[in-house]
Amino acid sequence: TQSTWGRTNIRMTTVRPTTIEDVLHFNNVNLDPYTETYNMTFYMSYLATWPEYFFTAVDPNGRIMGYSKHTICFSFRFGFRIESISAVMGKAEGKGTNWHGHVTALTVAPEFRRMGVADHLMQKLEFVSEHKDNCYFVDLYVRVSNKVAISMYEKFGYVVYRRVLDYYSGEEDAFDMRKSLSRDPEKKAMIPLPHPVPASEAT
Repeated sequence: TQSTWGRTNIRMTTVRPTTIEDVLHFNNVNLDPYTETYNMTFYMSYLATWPEYFFTAVDPNGRIMGYSKHTICFSFRFGFRIESISAVMGKAEGKGTNWHGHVTALTVAPEFRRMGVADHLMQKLEFVSEHKDNCYFVDLYVRVSNKVAISMYEKFGYVVYRRVLDYYSGEEDAFDMRKSLSRDPEKKAMIPLPHPVPASEAT
């Protein structure tokens, strides 16, 4: 599938299901200190369990622009070594009205930021959550100190649902941000909680 992302230099960016080979080339995308880095076993478990949520995006030269883990990531091969640019990865989880899509990770290589790549990846993840799994909402966690990411997600329609204490290995709190899908027309999933919760309740 080829997608137009709104900027001349990435109009022919290709988005396709992630492969095992793609995972080997995520290092360039994970340079940002705010990006959580996972081991190979973690990536492989997502790829095996939620392959429909894992896509990789690459530019016309075959470089991976980024990825996002909702079980979605993006990549493409042109017969030579692939360099990472961006992707998304995640999963579907929960019960009842808490059935939702979860963005495990979203990251874009530094040289491809501010081009609409993250927005495109998030739309892909939200589409799968809504049309494949019939989820009520999509959620994600972000460091409270990551003001740039928080602002970006707000532009995508997400709101801070709650603050999760010591979520990042006891070092920093997280904001649980949510965006309702069509199955939640009253947007009940986006009504903020009045108080923070411990990390043990962040499910």
